[in-house]
Amino acid sequence: MMKLDSIQKRLLEEIADLHKVPEGAYNIRSNSQSAGRQSTANIEITSKPDVSGLDIRIRPGTKNESVHIPVVLTESGLKELVYNDFYVGEDADVVIVAGCGIDNCGSQDSEHDGVHRFYLGRNAHVRYVEKHYGSGEGKGKRILNPGTEVHMDEGSSMEMEMVQIKGVDDTDRTTTAELAAGARLVVRERLMTHGSQRALSSYAVSLNGAGASADIVSRSVARDDSFQRFEAKIAGNAPCSGHTECDSIIMDRGRILAVPALEANDVDAALVHEAAIGKIAGEQLIKLMTLGLTAQEAEEQIINGFLK
Repeated sequence: MMKLDSIQKRLLEEIADLHKVPEGAYNIRSNSQSAGRQSTANIEITSKPDVSGLDIRIRPGTKNESVHIPVVLTESGLKELVYNDFYVGEDADVVIVAGCGIDNCGSQDSEHDGVHRFYLGRNAHVRYVEKHYGSGEGKGKRILNPGTEVHMDEGSSMEMEMVQIKGVDDTDRTTTAELAAGARLVVRERLMTHGSQRALSSYAVSLNGAGASADIVSRSVARDDSFQRFEAKIAGNAPCSGHTECDSIIMDRGRILAVPALEANDVDAALVHEAAIGKIAGEQLIKLMTLGLTAQEAEEQIINGFLK
């Protein structure tokens, strides 16, 4: 494995909770190069022959194994586009940890665009964690544009944790999913923007089989002059159930736009959307301040609890 400097190690800790080389299968990417890779008997990681990216193949029946594929960028001005495809065999049950950290101390923009495509076999289960983080004192932006495609066979399930809390100047996240009969998708998005940051997040989910279900919940905080847009569309094309929820705190001069869309194409499609955008309640602040916290400490306590 390539030797990483202190900044690269810190980024890996932030986005993947890695303090050492992970057990199981992994591919660590640093400044557009592979910093280390390991396959296992049940999980094979290979480079794509035609474009930058990976093919990750998980054998049917694989249980209690993990795949780590974090990306770190520390060179100002570096821009890359990566395609990673995950083929998850029938009855497999695995954890996949991705994410990208950018430290930009220069004057040029640094950008990572990643397309992740998931193909889940019958009754497969995946827990997917994707964290984005930015740091560095340079004037160049930290830009992350993740695209995710999910194709779910009958009875499969996927839990997605999408987190972006600090330092990303501009992001455009797009997620699409197609679910067969009995498939289940759960998404938990946590997002905070500050300064003049911009964050766009869109989900388009098609429930194509009987008994398919989707539950998409986004919690976000917009501070300073930042802007967020959350779009969620669920199409019910069979007897199914779908739920989307946007729960946001707006502060300072922040702006938030929530765009729900529900499309029922079957009489037994049960679809629900909830949205709430508002400021921190004054009584919450007062209650914490009576316990000895300053106004700023109380505010941070409320935000931390909200984004947990």
